[in-house]
Amino acid sequence: MLIRALIVLLIVLNLGVAAWWISRPAAQPPALPEHPAGVTRLQLLGESGATAGATPPAPAPAPVAAPASTEATPAPVVAAVAAAQCFSIGPFDSDAAATAATARIAAQATRVRPREIPGQQASGYNVLLPPLPDREAAQALAQRIGAAGFDDYLVVNGGEQANGIALGRYRSREGAERRQAALKAAGFDAQLQAIGDEGPSRWWLDIALAEGAAISRLRSLAAASKSQSLDCAVLR
Repeated sequence: MLIRALIVLLIVLNLGVAAWWISRPAAQPPALPEHPAGVTRLQLLGESGATAGATPPAPAPAPVAAPASTEATPAPVVAAVAAAQCFSIGPFDSDAAATAATARIAAQATRVRPREIPGQQASGYNVLLPPLPDREAAQALAQRIGAAGFDDYLVVNGGEQANGIALGRYRSREGAERRQAALKAAGFDAQLQAIGDEGPSRWWLDIALAEGAAISRLRSLAAASKSQSLDCAVLR
């Protein structure tokens, strides 16, 4: 009896569940959020209407590149620079003569530089004042030299320079010239006398000119008797 009652109870429960399932209301789709203004709404393929069957817009045509110019671009023209030639022309007897020659050839050369070649050096140099009329005058002048702050002076007693005043002997010309300049600045007309032979200085012009220019013409313009080739690195 108990088993029969359980079977009947299960049948009644199943019938009740079936009746509830049949009578329940249909499920509603969830509400979509409000569509923001100004934003195009996406459309599904299953949506009806003309929009679903509309033909998508054709893609914009790709930009067409402008045809390349057939005119060739001219290559930059590089000016050929002529190699320089360098020479020394001379000799000139003085700095003034070398300066005048420089002015005459300046328009024909790319660069001109005078250069002094010292002459033969003497064995020494005396700085002196020439002989005075008598010894008393020489002594008076010697006292004036001492009072001016100079030392190393002597009144010469005899010889060609008797009654002259010796003011120092120097091995180099530069030292003698400094002594002479100091005495002249103090008002004493000191002279410089070389001991032994001394050759004069000579001047040459070191020049650079463009290739093809005639060195003979420049030498003629400068009134130079000689020319010799020169390494251009000397003029840099």
